[in-house]
Amino acid sequence: MKDRTKIVLDADVIIHFSKGGHLKILPEIFPEYDFIVLSKVYEELELQLKKELNNIIKFFKSISIIDFNPSDDILHEYSQLIKRFGKGESSCMAYCRYTKDVVGSSNLKDIAEYCDKNNITHLGTMDFLYYAIWREKLTLEQVNDFVTEVKAKGSKLPDIDFENYHPVQKIDLPYLRDYCGLSERRYAPDR
Repeated sequence: MKDRTKIVLDADVIIHFSKGGHLKILPEIFPEYDFIVLSKVYEELELQLKKELNNIIKFFKSISIIDFNPSDDILHEYSQLIKRFGKGESSCMAYCRYTKDVVGSSNLKDIAEYCDKNNITHLGTMDFLYYAIWREKLTLEQVNDFVTEVKAKGSKLPDIDFENYHPVQKIDLPYLRDYCGLSERRYAPDR
């Protein structure tokens, strides 16, 4: 059986969903993907956030922490990236470049060019929120409250009209192919 694709979370997405009070539902947005946090990212988190994440791991088993034990290719890529980016972002991007997994990071200003150049799918907080609405995990009102709360707690998020928002990248939704017997890729609709 083929391993499921992973969404490799960077600290900023974890922080946003914690501040917004919805860290628990983050993996529920894409249940057909495995959610992981690399040890390099986990090390960057503050103690209280580590406790929250550990509780989610313990009770819901919907997110896993994976040791960043890179192959030679990943280690070489990481050593190049760490010159320009933080440890967490560098480990996520190097890992996903060679595993073909998805980077979950809101630092799009820094990572988008690298990810696009290397064909790495990446999702930011606003993309996760878009799909949360589309998949009826959160209402539009809950998402707007989320953004207000996260900003009030000191994080930066763009002002977005989610009724007209289009994700930065579309993510393949394999359940539409696997469970509906479709051969071509399927994506969430544009609004």
